[in-house]
Amino acid sequence: MVDKGLLIVISGPSGAGKGTLCKALLNKRCDLSISVSMTTRSPRAGEVEGRNYFFVDKDKFESMIEKNGFLEYACVYDNYYGTPREYVENLVNSGKDVILEIDIQGALKVKEVYPEGVFIFILPPSMEELKNRIKKRGSETEESLILRFKSAYKELNYVSKYNYVVINDTVDNSVEKLHSIIIAEKCRVDRYKDSILNSKEGLLHEQFYD
Repeated sequence: MVDKGLLIVISGPSGAGKGTLCKALLNKRCDLSISVSMTTRSPRAGEVEGRNYFFVDKDKFESMIEKNGFLEYACVYDNYYGTPREYVENLVNSGKDVILEIDIQGALKVKEVYPEGVFIFILPPSMEELKNRIKKRGSETEESLILRFKSAYKELNYVSKYNYVVINDTVDNSVEKLHSIIIAEKCRVDRYKDSILNSKEGLLHEQFYD
């Protein structure tokens, strides 16, 4: 029997470095898959079906909503975005570990329907550093910077909803922590109780009863 993979949900405030860490973690572990979202918006130049997004029309998306086909979804500027349930569950059930990089609201929705996921909150080393990282993007006005910063303060209140917190001081240190979390999660007894501890053909049966 194939052991189920992990659904690793990574989120945190804007500017914490979630995307950078996910890319570095994928480079470190070739056995990881990245979750691909579904959207009703049109593909942009260079975007590839099934790699950047699954592109569908509004009727298809709303039909999947009615059939409970998403772990989470949202409507942004008249376009739907969501995490397709069957796609993720097929990967996990085949033994693949899947990373889902998502905002905090989406992560909490996923936790409601998939509580066995591994939920990791990424934090900057300080709020001052968070502000500096957002400024370095060069895409924020002073007004939008203030709004993002206020939003980040509010989002910190959700850290207790997660299983782990990683302070992103340096990419190398943070990726090593994420790597360690994955290893630890794979060693948890409750992830093996069905396939080993309670199985008549499992390791314990062979060792003590054969």
